[in-house]
Amino acid sequence: MIRRVGEYTFDIKENMRGGEGSVKIEHYWHPGTEMKAKNRLFAKLTLQPGSSIGFHKHDDEEEVFVVLSGTAETDDNGHQVILNAGDTILTGNGGGHSIKCISREPLEVMAVISCYK
Repeated sequence: MIRRVGEYTFDIKENMRGGEGSVKIEHYWHPGTEMKAKNRLFAKLTLQPGSSIGFHKHDDEEEVFVVLSGTAETDDNGHQVILNAGDTILTGNGGGHSIKCISREPLEVMAVISCYK
């Protein structure tokens, strides 16, 4: 199955997980209907400068962020870290994270949430 740029469905979430601004979520594939693996999300997230996703935990699942473009400030279980294009972060097993766009251009992140069960 192939899906081309411009064919993705998307949602806009305001103040996601207690963060600031809006996050555009472009769904590459929809888990449970198009994907049969134990995933909850497979999407590109776009955060405008200053926008963020608030701190939250991942129990019984893991989330991987791959920074595609822009610069992010993240809280990785209490450690403040700057991420740039090509950097990744893995959060799971009860750990938590947040992410904020600190660049002048939008932050684009591929996000995959996989469930343990």
